[in-house]
Amino acid sequence: MSASMNPSLSSSAALTAQDSYFMSLAIEVAKQGLYTTRPNPAVGCVIVKNQQIVGQGFHPQAGQPHAEVFALKEAGDNSIGACAYVTLEPCSHTGRTPPCAAALIKAQVARVVVAGLDPNPSVSGRGVAMLEAAGIEVVVGVMKKQAEALNPGFLQAMRTGLPFVRLKIASSLDGRTAMASGESKWITGPAARNDVQKIRARSAAIITGSGTVIADNPSLNVRSNELGVDVKQIPQPKVVVIDRRSRLSHTADYEVCQRSDTLFWRQDDLRALLQSLVAEYQCFDVLVEAGAQLASSFLQARLVDELIVYQAPCLLGSTARPMMQFELASLTEQLRFQCVSHTLIGNDLKLVFTPL
Repeated sequence: MSASMNPSLSSSAALTAQDSYFMSLAIEVAKQGLYTTRPNPAVGCVIVKNQQIVGQGFHPQAGQPHAEVFALKEAGDNSIGACAYVTLEPCSHTGRTPPCAAALIKAQVARVVVAGLDPNPSVSGRGVAMLEAAGIEVVVGVMKKQAEALNPGFLQAMRTGLPFVRLKIASSLDGRTAMASGESKWITGPAARNDVQKIRARSAAIITGSGTVIADNPSLNVRSNELGVDVKQIPQPKVVVIDRRSRLSHTADYEVCQRSDTLFWRQDDLRALLQSLVAEYQCFDVLVEAGAQLASSFLQARLVDELIVYQAPCLLGSTARPMMQFELASLTEQLRFQCVSHTLIGNDLKLVFTPL
């Protein structure tokens, strides 16, 4: 039987399409806080009444009201009997702000559509339970995958205790990252380098190696004015220097060493470092910008969630430094990846991979 011949099926299909549409708008609203909410997740809320948006909001910074509060304030009395679309389960506990589930109940919304539950197992489902106990209809799971893409680090950290790790590499067509002398500025063009600023802006910590600090003296900060938000509002990522041979300290004459919050990691255990970044510093999204040896260590330890390669249309020759530095005895040992996106950034190709 076709949908048109079955009114209930047709209505259900229309409702699903409508929910997906308004949730997609909530996801777009949430993106306004991508660079500024750390360590909190980016969340968006859209309030709809009679198929019209009457309020919307996003969470701008930790300590400020959550997305639902801003949306309800804009909706005012129009929230009575309305439907709220939220990209993450409304919180049920009092922290630096009151619980959003209680705010939705007080505003007398009739229905709440949630993309996904809070990943923290100690509170997951509590917000939904509060809403349902108040007689509010709740739908969970609308555009869950798309909404989770907003906060991969927060979700992974809550579920596993490990951050979401991105490894960024700039290389030539022949897989080289620097000349034999170490010269590497610049292989890629300005558009690609500005794109890296977007990744840094989403990162709570940037990990590099002592060799990279000594060779390049990188700043490893967010400084672009082309991110759509005042750079002063973006929390600067914490710099972590892997320095197993204790070559550097806060007195070393390098830019990142002069930062009081730079962490020097002297151990071999990279997993322990990542766990520490989550547990002690609330760093849920981590970017690795390092040389071939350290990059290889993360990959071989299976600690990379996303490999980002900016490939410049140039050749550097066989004496230039390779992208990776490890040896395999056979093809069965190869590290394989799936290409999830490829984009032309200026004159360079941005390739994004996830491990298989």
